[in-house]
This record gives sequence, C-alpha cells and structure tokens, in this order.
Amino acid sequence: MATLKDLLAQRAALEKEIAETQERERSDAIAKVRALMAEYGLSVSDLNAKAPKAVKTSKVAAKYRNQATGETWSGRGLQPKWLKAAIAGGAKLEDFAV
Repeated sequence: MATLKDLLAQRAALEKEIAETQERERSDAIAKVRALMAEYGLSVSDLNAKAPKAVKTSKVAAKYRNQATGETWSGRGLQPKWLKAAIAGGAKLEDFAV
C-alpha cells in the first residue's frame, strides 16, 4: 500500500506530465493553424471576420396569463400544465385572456 508521501509525489509527477502534454499539444495545434493559414493565404484579420448574423425570430405576445403566478402562454403550441389544470378544474380559457 502506498503512503501519502508516495501518492503526493505521483500526483506532482502526473500534474507536471499533464502540463507538458498540454503545452506540446497546444504548440502542435498552433503549428497546424499557421500551416493552414499559409496554405490558404489567410491573415489574422481574416480570422476576425464577422460571422453571419443569426436569423432573427420575433417573440409572440402573451394571450393568456395566470394571475396567481404570472405565467403566460402565447396560444401557440401545447397548452401549459397550469392552464390545463385550471380548465380541468372548471375555469374557462377566456378567464385567462390578457
């Protein structure tokens, strides 16, 4: 059975090996990127080019609101659980209209 001192020494050796491996892999990655940049004639300014804008989606206004909790539903998609439970309890959909 290993002693605490032995285990701490092993951990220190592993941490050193991990750091060396990370640095080596990082250097390899940088070399690959530089090679690709040279191959395709890219510069750092090419890497900072703006990405295409995401499609803007509009939010739909709430049509129904739970007065007790403030939860809302737009009327699209499945009815939320709070609304189903209220309707099952005898309430009308119109009671929650905004």
